[in-house]
Amino acid sequence: MSTLLPSRADRRHHERSDPHRRASWLSDVILGGQDGLVNVLGVILGVAAASQSQRLVLVAGLAAALAESVSMAAVAYTSSVALGDTYRGERAREYRHIEAVPELERSEIREIYARKGFTGELLDRIVETITSNKDVWVAVMMSEEHGLKDTTVRASLRSACVVGLASLFGSLLPLGPFALVPVRAAASAAVVLSAAALFALGAYKAKATVGRPWKSGLELACIGTVSALLGYATGSIFQVAGL
Repeated sequence: MSTLLPSRADRRHHERSDPHRRASWLSDVILGGQDGLVNVLGVILGVAAASQSQRLVLVAGLAAALAESVSMAAVAYTSSVALGDTYRGERAREYRHIEAVPELERSEIREIYARKGFTGELLDRIVETITSNKDVWVAVMMSEEHGLKDTTVRASLRSACVVGLASLFGSLLPLGPFALVPVRAAASAAVVLSAAALFALGAYKAKATVGRPWKSGLELACIGTVSALLGYATGSIFQVAGL
Protein backbone atom coordinates (compact mmCIF):
# COMPACT_ATOMS: atom_id res chain seq x y z
CA MET A 1 0.00 0.00 0.00
CA SER A 2 1.51 3.33 -1.05
CA THR A 3 1.61 6.23 1.36
CA LEU A 4 1.04 9.73 0.04
CA LEU A 5 3.53 12.22 1.41
CA PRO A 6 2.27 15.70 2.32
CA SER A 7 3.02 18.38 -0.23
CA ARG A 8 5.13 21.45 0.45
CA ALA A 9 1.97 23.57 0.32
CA ASP A 10 0.36 21.37 2.96
CA ARG A 11 3.37 21.73 5.25
CA ARG A 12 3.44 25.49 4.73
CA HIS A 13 -0.24 25.76 5.69
CA HIS A 14 0.24 23.52 8.73
CA GLU A 15 3.39 25.23 10.03
CA ARG A 16 2.94 28.87 8.97
CA SER A 17 -0.53 29.80 7.73
CA ASP A 18 -2.45 28.06 10.50
CA PRO A 19 0.09 26.75 13.07
CA HIS A 20 -0.74 25.06 16.36
CA ARG A 21 -0.43 27.24 19.45
CA ARG A 22 1.24 26.33 22.71
CA ALA A 23 -1.70 26.54 25.09
CA SER A 24 0.45 26.61 28.24
CA TRP A 25 2.56 29.53 26.96
CA LEU A 26 -0.50 31.56 26.00
CA SER A 27 -2.32 30.86 29.25
CA ASP A 28 0.80 31.80 31.25
CA VAL A 29 1.08 35.16 29.46
CA ILE A 30 -2.62 35.92 29.96
CA LEU A 31 -2.54 34.82 33.60
CA GLY A 32 0.49 36.92 34.50
CA GLY A 33 -0.25 39.95 32.34
CA GLN A 34 -3.90 40.28 33.25
CA ASP A 35 -3.40 39.66 36.95
CA GLY A 36 -0.47 42.06 37.25
CA LEU A 37 -2.12 44.84 35.27
CA VAL A 38 -5.52 44.66 36.94
CA ASN A 39 -4.19 44.39 40.50
CA VAL A 40 -1.66 47.19 40.22
CA LEU A 41 -4.10 49.42 38.35
CA GLY A 42 -6.58 49.08 41.21
CA VAL A 43 -3.86 49.82 43.78
CA ILE A 44 -2.47 52.92 42.11
CA LEU A 45 -5.88 54.39 41.34
CA GLY A 46 -6.87 53.91 44.97
CA VAL A 47 -3.68 55.59 46.17
CA ALA A 48 -4.11 58.36 43.61
CA ALA A 49 -7.68 59.05 44.70
CA ALA A 50 -6.75 59.03 48.39
CA SER A 51 -3.53 61.05 48.27
CA GLN A 52 -3.28 62.91 44.95
CA SER A 53 0.48 62.37 45.39
CA GLN A 54 2.50 61.37 42.35
CA ARG A 55 5.34 60.11 44.52
CA LEU A 56 3.11 57.91 46.66
CA VAL A 57 1.45 56.46 43.57
CA LEU A 58 4.80 55.56 42.01
CA VAL A 59 6.19 54.05 45.23
CA ALA A 60 3.01 52.05 45.90
CA GLY A 61 2.80 50.97 42.28
CA LEU A 62 6.40 49.81 42.09
CA ALA A 63 6.12 47.93 45.37
CA ALA A 64 2.91 46.25 44.23
CA ALA A 65 4.41 45.43 40.82
CA LEU A 66 7.48 43.73 42.28
CA ALA A 67 5.51 41.84 44.92
CA GLU A 68 2.89 40.80 42.39
CA SER A 69 5.38 39.50 39.81
CA VAL A 70 7.36 37.49 42.36
CA SER A 71 4.19 36.12 43.93
CA MET A 72 2.69 35.12 40.58
CA ALA A 73 5.92 33.43 39.48
CA ALA A 74 6.03 31.47 42.73
CA VAL A 75 2.39 30.42 42.39
CA ALA A 76 2.95 29.32 38.78
CA TYR A 77 5.96 27.25 39.81
CA THR A 78 4.37 25.55 42.81
CA SER A 79 1.12 24.80 40.99
CA SER A 80 3.03 23.31 38.05
CA VAL A 81 5.15 21.19 40.38
CA ALA A 82 1.98 20.03 42.16
CA LEU A 83 0.51 18.91 38.84
CA GLY A 84 3.67 16.95 38.13
CA ASP A 85 3.55 15.32 41.55
CA THR A 86 -0.10 14.39 40.97
CA TYR A 87 0.77 12.86 37.61
CA ARG A 88 3.61 10.76 39.03
CA GLY A 89 1.49 9.63 41.97
CA GLU A 90 -1.35 8.48 39.72
CA ARG A 91 1.07 6.82 37.30
CA ALA A 92 2.61 4.77 40.13
CA ARG A 93 -0.90 3.82 41.23
CA GLU A 94 -1.77 2.65 37.69
CA TYR A 95 1.30 0.40 37.61
CA ARG A 96 0.19 -1.14 40.91
CA HIS A 97 -3.34 -1.66 39.61
CA ILE A 98 -2.06 -3.39 36.48
CA GLU A 99 -0.12 -5.80 38.67
CA ALA A 100 -2.95 -6.36 41.17
CA VAL A 101 -6.10 -6.28 39.01
CA PRO A 102 -5.03 -6.57 35.35
CA GLU A 103 -8.42 -7.73 34.06
CA LEU A 104 -10.16 -4.73 35.57
CA GLU A 105 -7.61 -2.37 34.04
CA ARG A 106 -7.93 -4.18 30.69
CA SER A 107 -11.70 -3.73 30.79
CA GLU A 108 -11.19 0.00 31.35
CA ILE A 109 -9.09 0.20 28.19
CA ARG A 110 -11.84 -1.65 26.31
CA GLU A 111 -14.49 0.76 27.62
CA ILE A 112 -12.41 3.79 26.65
CA TYR A 113 -12.05 2.71 23.02
CA ALA A 114 -15.56 1.32 22.79
CA ARG A 115 -16.81 4.82 23.63
CA LYS A 116 -14.73 6.08 20.73
CA GLY A 117 -16.73 3.85 18.37
CA PHE A 118 -14.42 0.83 17.99
CA THR A 119 -16.10 -2.56 18.04
CA GLY A 120 -15.55 -6.23 17.30
CA GLU A 121 -12.22 -7.58 16.13
CA LEU A 122 -10.68 -4.13 15.69
CA LEU A 123 -11.46 -3.26 19.31
CA ASP A 124 -9.95 -6.58 20.44
CA ARG A 125 -6.73 -5.83 18.51
CA ILE A 126 -6.50 -2.32 19.98
CA VAL A 127 -6.92 -3.61 23.53
CA GLU A 128 -4.42 -6.41 22.96
CA THR A 129 -1.84 -4.05 21.43
CA ILE A 130 -2.10 -1.48 24.23
CA THR A 131 -2.11 -3.96 27.11
CA SER A 132 0.84 -5.93 25.72
CA ASN A 133 3.19 -3.16 26.88
CA LYS A 134 2.81 -1.89 30.45
CA ASP A 135 4.38 1.48 29.71
CA VAL A 136 2.02 2.11 26.80
CA TRP A 137 -0.86 0.78 28.88
CA VAL A 138 -0.18 3.19 31.74
CA ALA A 139 0.44 6.11 29.35
CA VAL A 140 -2.95 5.54 27.74
CA MET A 141 -4.65 5.36 31.13
CA MET A 142 -2.98 8.57 32.26
CA SER A 143 -4.09 10.41 29.14
CA GLU A 144 -7.49 8.92 28.45
CA GLU A 145 -8.79 8.11 31.93
CA HIS A 146 -7.18 10.79 34.10
CA GLY A 147 -6.43 13.52 31.55
CA LEU A 148 -3.05 14.17 33.19
CA LYS A 149 0.36 14.90 31.73
CA ASP A 150 3.77 15.02 33.32
CA THR A 151 5.37 18.34 34.25
CA THR A 152 9.13 18.55 34.58
CA VAL A 153 11.04 20.95 36.83
CA ARG A 154 12.33 22.69 33.70
CA ALA A 155 8.80 23.21 32.41
CA SER A 156 7.73 24.50 35.84
CA LEU A 157 10.59 27.00 35.88
CA ARG A 158 9.76 28.13 32.34
CA SER A 159 6.13 28.65 33.32
CA ALA A 160 7.20 30.62 36.40
CA CYS A 161 9.46 32.88 34.32
CA VAL A 162 6.77 33.56 31.71
CA VAL A 163 4.10 34.30 34.31
CA GLY A 164 6.47 36.46 36.40
CA LEU A 165 7.71 38.53 33.45
CA ALA A 166 4.21 38.95 32.03
CA SER A 167 2.98 40.04 35.44
CA LEU A 168 5.83 42.55 35.82
CA PHE A 169 5.22 44.03 32.38
CA GLY A 170 1.48 44.22 32.98
CA SER A 171 2.03 45.79 36.39
CA LEU A 172 4.36 48.50 35.07
CA LEU A 173 2.11 49.43 32.15
CA PRO A 174 -0.44 51.54 34.08
CA LEU A 175 2.37 53.19 36.06
CA GLY A 176 3.84 54.86 32.98
CA PRO A 177 1.46 57.85 32.82
CA PHE A 178 2.11 58.71 36.48
CA ALA A 179 5.79 59.23 35.70
CA LEU A 180 4.96 61.69 32.91
CA VAL A 181 1.88 63.77 33.76
CA PRO A 182 0.02 65.03 36.86
CA VAL A 183 -1.95 62.54 38.94
CA ARG A 184 -5.46 63.42 37.74
CA ALA A 185 -4.58 63.20 34.07
CA ALA A 186 -2.38 60.15 34.68
CA ALA A 187 -5.25 58.27 36.32
CA SER A 188 -7.45 58.69 33.25
CA ALA A 189 -4.59 57.79 30.93
CA ALA A 190 -3.77 54.69 32.98
CA VAL A 191 -7.36 53.44 32.73
CA VAL A 192 -7.49 54.01 28.96
CA LEU A 193 -4.06 52.46 28.40
CA SER A 194 -4.85 49.45 30.57
CA ALA A 195 -8.24 48.88 28.94
CA ALA A 196 -6.61 49.02 25.50
CA ALA A 197 -3.90 46.55 26.55
CA LEU A 198 -6.45 44.15 28.05
CA PHE A 199 -8.60 44.41 24.94
CA ALA A 200 -5.62 43.59 22.72
CA LEU A 201 -4.68 40.66 24.95
CA GLY A 202 -8.20 39.26 24.90
CA ALA A 203 -8.53 39.71 21.15
CA TYR A 204 -5.23 37.93 20.56
CA LYS A 205 -6.32 35.08 22.82
CA ALA A 206 -9.49 34.60 20.77
CA LYS A 207 -7.58 34.78 17.50
CA ALA A 208 -4.98 32.25 18.67
CA THR A 209 -7.54 29.86 20.15
CA VAL A 210 -11.26 30.14 19.50
CA GLY A 211 -13.91 32.80 19.95
CA ARG A 212 -14.70 36.30 18.79
CA PRO A 213 -11.81 38.76 19.18
CA TRP A 214 -14.14 41.68 19.93
CA LYS A 215 -16.06 39.76 22.58
CA SER A 216 -12.95 38.35 24.25
CA GLY A 217 -11.23 41.73 24.16
CA LEU A 218 -14.21 43.52 25.68
CA GLU A 219 -14.47 40.90 28.44
CA LEU A 220 -10.89 41.49 29.61
CA ALA A 221 -11.20 45.27 29.20
CA CYS A 222 -14.38 45.30 31.31
CA ILE A 223 -12.70 43.25 34.03
CA GLY A 224 -9.86 45.76 34.22
CA THR A 225 -12.18 48.77 34.18
CA VAL A 226 -14.41 47.42 36.96
CA SER A 227 -11.36 46.60 39.11
CA ALA A 228 -9.97 50.08 38.51
CA LEU A 229 -13.24 51.72 39.53
CA LEU A 230 -13.34 49.67 42.73
CA GLY A 231 -9.81 50.76 43.59
CA TYR A 232 -10.59 54.38 42.80
CA ALA A 233 -13.81 54.26 44.86
CA THR A 234 -11.96 52.82 47.83
CA GLY A 235 -9.35 55.58 47.69
CA SER A 236 -12.04 58.24 47.36
CA ILE A 237 -13.82 56.95 50.48
CA PHE A 238 -10.68 57.18 52.57
CA GLN A 239 -9.97 60.64 51.24
CA VAL A 240 -13.43 61.80 52.22
CA ALA A 241 -12.87 60.29 55.66
CA GLY A 242 -9.72 62.40 55.97
CA LEU A 243 -7.37 59.39 56.27
